[in-house]
Amino acid sequence: MSVRTLIVDDSLAMQAIIRRRLLADPGIEVVGTAASADEARAQIKALDPDVVTLDIEMPGMSGLDFLERLMRLRPTPVVMLSTLTAQGAEASLTALERGAFDCFDKKRLMGGADQAGTIELNDLVRAAATSRPAARSTPIRTAAPVQERASYTPRPGAMIAIGASTGGVEALIELLSTFPANCPPTVIVQHMPATFTPSFAARLNRLCAPAVEEARPGAILAVGKVYLAPGGERHLELGGAGDRRHCRLVEADKINGHRPSVDRLFHSVARLAGGDATAAILTGMGCDGAEGMKAMRAAGSMTFGQDKATSVVYGMPAIAHQIGAVAEQLPLRRIAARLLQECAA
Repeated sequence: MSVRTLIVDDSLAMQAIIRRRLLADPGIEVVGTAASADEARAQIKALDPDVVTLDIEMPGMSGLDFLERLMRLRPTPVVMLSTLTAQGAEASLTALERGAFDCFDKKRLMGGADQAGTIELNDLVRAAATSRPAARSTPIRTAAPVQERASYTPRPGAMIAIGASTGGVEALIELLSTFPANCPPTVIVQHMPATFTPSFAARLNRLCAPAVEEARPGAILAVGKVYLAPGGERHLELGGAGDRRHCRLVEADKINGHRPSVDRLFHSVARLAGGDATAAILTGMGCDGAEGMKAMRAAGSMTFGQDKATSVVYGMPAIAHQIGAVAEQLPLRRIAARLLQECAA
């Protein structure tokens, strides 16, 4: 069955480009186009599309405001099209927080854009059609961060490793916002472009009690610190041992189509931390992280996987569960507490 897609963009020329690219995939049908929020609202009501591609910048009601309203009143899988510049990254991250399935760089569809751009957009649209966004009573999660807990003390040497992809922005905000300021040292790989990770780290730092920063080469893992892998050309690995464990950024080929790769991080944690480490694999497409988590479990780490019901895409955690890498499969709301419990003194 074809994925019925509605294109929302104020540029007729861009509508034509997106339409042509989507129709290159026989599994995708373009059922309509809209140039404004009002048109989009009417088209969604009339056509009931499986997926909407939505431009962030539109006249009148912005794409972000329209997305917020859509997710509150008629949840529909949405792929945002934006320019993934530093400025565009802020808007794109807001879109992901408000329930967008994923964001795609529209520049990759213009001019002499490569064939891979078309394939990746079509892959996103088809994957979005399998997701089931939930209705929202509020536009953005605004829970206050948990401050230091007098009753919580991390075990000496304990650390946490987390991997996520599609749907991970929302998931990580929900998970980390319940971490106390004195959480165990935490390293994270979230698949996202290089222009996104500085903004995402800064946003997490504002929303969460621990200090969140992009991982830097040689940064010593410390209690109360969360290290987010920079997007781009390097993998995040664990280096050192004991109280001198630190972040390493390594130039190497992509693994499972990703750089940084969750597998690369998890394998390094298995080698250097073993039973001191606890891991979680969250929502995301593909299989990245499954083998690395299996190695962590074999090395004595406790491992958790997000369940299907709470995953935007039950891909990475599903594969990890299937190969025996996940010791406990849990809804997202329970994972933070279990991570902290396993790392407690």
